[in-house]
Amino acid sequence: MAQPVDKFDSIRKFYDNEYYARIAGEASLPWHCRRIGARLGNMSNRAVLDVACGTGEWLGFFHRQGSSVAGIDLSQRAIDECLRRFPGGEFACGQAESLPFADARFDLVTCMGSLEHFLDKPRALVEMRRVAKPNATFLILVPNAGFLTRRLGLYGGTQQVKAKEDVFELAVWQQLFEAAGLQVTERWPDLHPISWSWIARGNPLAWPVRALQAFALAVWPLGWQYQVYHYCRADHA
Repeated sequence: MAQPVDKFDSIRKFYDNEYYARIAGEASLPWHCRRIGARLGNMSNRAVLDVACGTGEWLGFFHRQGSSVAGIDLSQRAIDECLRRFPGGEFACGQAESLPFADARFDLVTCMGSLEHFLDKPRALVEMRRVAKPNATFLILVPNAGFLTRRLGLYGGTQQVKAKEDVFELAVWQQLFEAAGLQVTERWPDLHPISWSWIARGNPLAWPVRALQAFALAVWPLGWQYQVYHYCRADHA
């Protein structure tokens, strides 16, 4: 009898063998992420889940505040690094579409630049809401199909396009969140390109153009931004 096809297998291999092939060790969270994290308030003694947690950079921010941390990622290599960094945390290797956590567990659920790579986004969002407490908050970072540079044909996606990457207009993302019972209360631009590490990539001749784009993001309207944070609460209507 033929073995059932694991539809996550090729994506898992990409993350284990390419994306997380070299784990550089613990790194400090960039300034733009710390600024967004500060908007969430003090998370001391709160339970935080990061879905597609990678090697735990975001969870480190909350762990230093005194949060209890948990995460799930498709990459075993990433989860092994999280277990090393946070021995008291709760981590699982698996897909976001089937979270191995009990109902109403977490005060904050985050998913940072990962939802676009999931095979079943509606199911993953429903799972995030299921494991969140009734008064929990959610922070979800997604790419924007209205990104001006993309619309001009100058940007084709991230390295993770090789695995899977779906990019939608902001209105479509909001419809997905609302269908899963999440109400978007605020949206914030992702300003991570405003950093030397982002500008000084690739050919030095391109650095001035990258610098111009990076600082343009500071004044562009939300609809032109590269990625957008969605701060949500559960809709109890």
